[in-house]
Amino acid sequence: MGAVPTFGAVALDCPDPVALAEFYRELLDWKAAEVAEDGHWVTLRNPEGGARFSFQRVPDYRPPAWPSAENPQQAHVDLDVTDMEAAHERALAIGAKLLDDSPETFRVYADPVGHPFCLCAC
Repeated sequence: MGAVPTFGAVALDCPDPVALAEFYRELLDWKAAEVAEDGHWVTLRNPEGGARFSFQRVPDYRPPAWPSAENPQQAHVDLDVTDMEAAHERALAIGAKLLDDSPETFRVYADPVGHPFCLCAC
């Protein structure tokens, strides 16, 4: 069993891991982040257990490009919500940018440094 990995974390590159962790901490309503001594790695722990959300400083960070015919989407985060309108307003108020609201069951946003994420109706 020790040879089978468990899902530990999702890590996002960014220019300022403390600031981006704070955005997601507020969006998810999780507890304060754990910041490495050098400030280059920050971790949010899911209060219900499970995978962590981590952020690492990358020099010369470039945000992901929104998908197009020339540039496919590489990855995004899905976040489940029970009240889409309230979650939408909250996300915008803390710095998310709406990218696509055409689907009825989810909306696509970018975090403050450009990573795409979806709010998904559940």
